[in-house]
Amino acid sequence: MSHPNSFYVTTPIYYVNDVPHIGHAYTTVAADVLARYWRLRGRDVFFLTGLDEHGQKVQQAAAKAGIDPQAHCDKLAPQFQEIWKRLNISNDAFVRTTDAPHKSVVQRYLQELFDKQLIYKADYTGWYCTFDERFWTEKDVTGGLCPDCKRPIEQLSEHNYFFKMGQYQDRLIDHIKQHPNFIRPESRRNEVLGFLTTQKLGDLSISRPKSRLSWGIELPFDKDYVTYVWFDALVNYVSALEYLRPTPSFEQYWPANAHLVGKDILTTHAVYWSTMLMALNLPLPETIFAHGWWTVDGEKMSKSRGNAIDPNKLVDEFGADAFRYFLLREVPFGQDGDFSQQAVISRINSDLANDLGNLLSRTLTLIERCTEGKIPNPALPNYPEEIEVRKIAIGLFDKVENAFNAFQLHHALAEIWKLIDRTNLYLEQMAPWNLAKKEREKEKLATVLYTAAESLRHIARYLYPFLPSTAEVIYRQLGLGAMPLDALKDGSTSERWGGNLQIGNPINKEQSLFPRIIDTIGELGFKKSFEAKLIKKGEPRVTEQPQPASAPPQGTATPAVPTAAPVSPAQITIDEFMKIQLKTAKVISAERVPKSEKLLKLQVAVGTEQRQIVAGIGKKYEPEALIGKTIVIVANLKPAKLMGIESQGMVLAAGDSEVRGLITLLEDVEPGTKVK
Repeated sequence: MSHPNSFYVTTPIYYVNDVPHIGHAYTTVAADVLARYWRLRGRDVFFLTGLDEHGQKVQQAAAKAGIDPQAHCDKLAPQFQEIWKRLNISNDAFVRTTDAPHKSVVQRYLQELFDKQLIYKADYTGWYCTFDERFWTEKDVTGGLCPDCKRPIEQLSEHNYFFKMGQYQDRLIDHIKQHPNFIRPESRRNEVLGFLTTQKLGDLSISRPKSRLSWGIELPFDKDYVTYVWFDALVNYVSALEYLRPTPSFEQYWPANAHLVGKDILTTHAVYWSTMLMALNLPLPETIFAHGWWTVDGEKMSKSRGNAIDPNKLVDEFGADAFRYFLLREVPFGQDGDFSQQAVISRINSDLANDLGNLLSRTLTLIERCTEGKIPNPALPNYPEEIEVRKIAIGLFDKVENAFNAFQLHHALAEIWKLIDRTNLYLEQMAPWNLAKKEREKEKLATVLYTAAESLRHIARYLYPFLPSTAEVIYRQLGLGAMPLDALKDGSTSERWGGNLQIGNPINKEQSLFPRIIDTIGELGFKKSFEAKLIKKGEPRVTEQPQPASAPPQGTATPAVPTAAPVSPAQITIDEFMKIQLKTAKVISAERVPKSEKLLKLQVAVGTEQRQIVAGIGKKYEPEALIGKTIVIVANLKPAKLMGIESQGMVLAAGDSEVRGLITLLEDVEPGTKVK
């Protein structure tokens, strides 16, 4: 057994000829999250990923390019290594099956099994797919096409070496039944048991003649053959422990705690790899976790469809942490998920910008303004609202730990977001922007701001495995410096309230974490398409109504109504009124306009669009009190400048000479909804 304080996690080794896509990123990010969490818990973690570099397709691609197969692999390998760096993957080692030490381990194990008479030579005739490099039985094939890739196959007859996999069928069934966590999630466990209990497990072809395939690891007992992928690629999980550590570390890390794989290669790992380990008298991994597939806008992702998602482009567009968050929050880990750009933008704007980003921004802004930019002293007794925030923060340890033990990474994020949401609500309830106006409430104000800052410290620690760069930024902005890499080593005691936040310590407020994203493809694309249809039908184009010269400036509390053809000075027609677009908008950020006590500069979300509006409501409202509010704006008012700042709409409010109240909604309505 491995050392009880160690944690060994692996991804599959990816085929070197592939282009890194969202599926590769999903598995590797998930493994990274596990590795980072258990490091926080103080465990000795070894995180392995790498490349499978042998096989017929590599040999053919190299020949086509006119280069040696090894040179071909050396050329392609960096594409994986670079994307892992960009995604902030913290792997401890990167295995390549062309590494000489790996080849040596593979040959040693092959010889051991051959000496035990568990490998034998026999004739074999079957349907062979060159693209997938595998044989299929007669019952698998329909219409002469490969069941997987649907390409034409050919019938081959040749001598090959076979591993006596079938004799381990009953032993493997017993192991799966006795170890409920061996194959996860449970649905995948049931699939493998169904496969093993309803058919006879055959022996496994593990060689290819050099006359057909020379690019592989030579069999130590027959120089005319190379070993096939099963005894090459799968052995990487143990070979890496012999040569990719400063000293051989098999006893320290094996058996692996977690093999993460896609559901398409579950049988390979749960059956082939497990029976190989049994034959070698080696312990089986603690857990093989098979996650689902990603579709793209509801369609299966494939090269032929041209819809494969390049993680490099997503990192360029959204940043590594936002992409990581989307992958693990969008769907329960283990199930299939659907990717769309709109879904990514929605997650970023809603969860990261509105929830997390605004919580950090307004907490630090208030500390900066109200307590000289230093962590305040919570001098007053506890309030019920504060006790609830503290209870959720302290209770987060057990919930997150349980989620990680169950590989429920999406559930861990949901629990973290409960603390984020409750802290945002706490600020709304306590309204520190109002407390700051009253001298007698200074001590209460200090307590509220300390509570928000301490909650953010807890949030940062638990977010670190998922969003490492973001968590470090939060920690740094709270004035805590670098986050300890074993921050949760002592379990729940290390997460006691007020553990590390130093009273009087200066904060380091920086720019916002996640600016909202304007989806110029979604809403604007639709508008253009809609207008084009109107023109095509010969109907007049819908245009913005020009602002009349007598209208009040944008951002004031009284909306301007176009009056192109008034019946009387106090009336307009219904057609004229219908030209005004009233929409809901959610306030993302708010700040005072310098040298004006009346004007506030707001950033608001209108659907997936972000706008800037200057509003004359500063005498009535503090900027912080508006963040998160859903308001009503005139959306199609021509932009104008107020005190040199562009305003792209108008806020609706009640009042005559003075603002008495904003127009808001009783129900929770999505930003960008029409008001009529």
